[in-house]
Amino acid sequence: MAVVKATSEDIDLLARLLRAEAEGEGEPGMLLVGNVGINRVRANCSDFENIRTIRQMVYQPHAFEAVIHGYFYQRPRERERRLARRVVGGEYRWPARFSLWYFRPPADCPPTWYNQPLVGRYKLHCFYEPTAEECEAVYRVF
Repeated sequence: MAVVKATSEDIDLLARLLRAEAEGEGEPGMLLVGNVGINRVRANCSDFENIRTIRQMVYQPHAFEAVIHGYFYQRPRERERRLARRVVGGEYRWPARFSLWYFRPPADCPPTWYNQPLVGRYKLHCFYEPTAEECEAVYRVF
């Protein structure tokens, strides 16, 4: 069962985002990016209030560098579509299980990002999640 509504166009958008943001980190890295995206749709807190769809999440201004810089605008491939469907279906992985932010620093992960604590790192990306008090919805079980 899907954790957010997703049309085939939404799956294609998410697939393009996964590839553009984390292709170099393999399937696990792309799944983590997808987790963060789906969390943003579900969260309704912080910078993600009123982000209710995959399209809104992907095109939120300044949210993803790949959308801004163009690599995102390649056609989706079936590999990334399968990953996008898995994420929409509720597959989560640590350290992105409850994360709303990730980024790729030039060195070590800072202990906080947008005032959120570091949860962990996967290859080159650092992941950050809000506290339950700050964003209860992201911690709800499906």
